[in-house]
Amino acid sequence: MAISNNPMRDAIIDTAVELAACTSWEAVRLYDIAARLAVPLDEIRLYFREKDELIAAWFDRADGCMLNEAESAGFLELTASDRIHHLIMTWLDALAVQRKVTRQMIMSKLEFGHIHIQIPAVMRVSRTVQWIREAAQRDATFMRRALEESTLTTIYLMTFFFWMRDTSENSRHTRQFLKRRLTVAAWFGEKIYGSDPAKSTVPPSRQIPLQLD
Repeated sequence: MAISNNPMRDAIIDTAVELAACTSWEAVRLYDIAARLAVPLDEIRLYFREKDELIAAWFDRADGCMLNEAESAGFLELTASDRIHHLIMTWLDALAVQRKVTRQMIMSKLEFGHIHIQIPAVMRVSRTVQWIREAAQRDATFMRRALEESTLTTIYLMTFFFWMRDTSENSRHTRQFLKRRLTVAAWFGEKIYGSDPAKSTVPPSRQIPLQLD
C-alpha cells in the first residue's frame, strides 16, 4: 500500500491497524498507539487530532494506490468501464490486507446517533468517487456528469459493501459483481445519451448471469 513521506504519521496508522487486528477497531485507543511507539501522547496529536482521522488516513492510502495505478502503462488504452473497474478494484485491493479492520472502521461510522462522524464520511465517499472519475478521465458535463456521479457512487458503495463480506480468492466474486454493474450502467448510459465507444452495447437481458461458484 502507498505510504506518505512522513515516517511517524505512517507508523501511527500502521500501529493503529495492527492493534485493531489483534483486538478490534472499537478497542483501539490513541494512548495505546503512543505506548506501542514509545512516544508521548502529544506527539500523536501533532498528526491526528482524534481517532476518527486515522480512518480517513487509512482510506487516503487506498486513494493514493488507485491514483498511482492510473499512471501505469496501458491504463488509458482500456475502455472507460474497464478503467473504472480497475481503479475500484485497486482501491479495494489496497485495503484487503486488513479487510476485517476496514469493515469495523466502516461499521463504527454507521453507529446510530453519530451524525458528526457520518456527515464527513459522506463527504469522504464523494471525494473518492471524484478521484475515480478524474483518474478514469471522464469528461462529461452538466446533467450527464451528475448522472455519472450518482451512478458511480451507487456502484462504488454497493461494491464496497459486497467486498467487505467477500471471502473468495483474490476477491473474485467482487470483481464479477462490479463488472456486471458497470456493464449494465454503460448500456443504460448509451440508451439515454447515445453511442459512446467506451461503453458496452450489450443489453442486460442478453448478458450471461453472474457466476459466483
